Amino acid sequence: MKELNAIHLNGLRAIEAVGRLGSLQAAADELGVTVGAVSQQVIKAEGQLGRAVFERTARGMRPTSFGEPFLQKLNAGFRELAQAVGSVLRRDDAILVISVAPIFASRWLIHRIHHFSAAHPEISLRIESTTALVDLTASDVDLAIRIGPGNWPGVKAEFVLPQEMFPVCTPELAGRLRSPADLVDMPAVIDANDPFTWDVWLRAAGLDQPAPKTRHVFSDASLCLDAALAGQGVLLAWPILASWALDEGRLVAPFDIRVKTGMGYYFVTAPDRREPRKVMLFKDWMRRAIAESVGGTATAPATALPSSASRTSS
Repeated sequence: MKELNAIHLNGLRAIEAVGRLGSLQAAADELGVTVGAVSQQVIKAEGQLGRAVFERTARGMRPTSFGEPFLQKLNAGFRELAQAVGSVLRRDDAILVISVAPIFASRWLIHRIHHFSAAHPEISLRIESTTALVDLTASDVDLAIRIGPGNWPGVKAEFVLPQEMFPVCTPELAGRLRSPADLVDMPAVIDANDPFTWDVWLRAAGLDQPAPKTRHVFSDASLCLDAALAGQGVLLAWPILASWALDEGRLVAPFDIRVKTGMGYYFVTAPDRREPRKVMLFKDWMRRAIAESVGGTATAPATALPSSASRTSS
């Protein structure tokens, strides 16, 4: 394997990541470096190879005629390497590695995992917070929890909970709301990354009226919840996000109208991997915990969302 001495390993990793993920930004996110660093690593590795792996176009990085077969072999090699490392890391059944979206971890899971630990003190948790669906066949992640349509390729997705949206606000603001029609005069806290809009919810509620007036717009749903807790306005929330605040009475759901978004929460695992006992125990515990937390805040049967609306964030 003397040939490998001629090429820096980080450069090959950068090339493989860009080829597999399709962009410098996605590769940088996975590798934990800047876009500029990935670009420089790719350029340096191409220089060491003496061939261009990618063509730089207005639409991004595209494999060259040389790069296409080279990337396939490179991907296969790194996948085998990752599987070898992952098989060693997964030997410890006392550690459960879970990949979750940051907002799920901070707003729901972190408030409840002590109950799992009390029931199963022999299992330690390692929580990896990311919005990306990790490569479960080539990592040491035992279980991912994701929100979406549930049809991700190359994984096993097990439905847990439908995603529903409903208005929440402080008890003080709720005192000014006698019917959904009163929302038109209320300030709204908006999640800029959420495609599920007030217009969709109002239609489901049978209301032909303008949406609440936007007060503040945030790019993060967790910040939106903080703004709602501070009394800044009414927020379209979902049970996993707001259940603890509703349970504590810091927020209330003023109307018995919930709208399904067409998305759901899923347990996601590698399709060809035997499910260890620690994963089964966690899944059983989480199903019960979700039933308790969501059941405590449910006020009415969900209303079906028009098929044109969908939710992609978590």
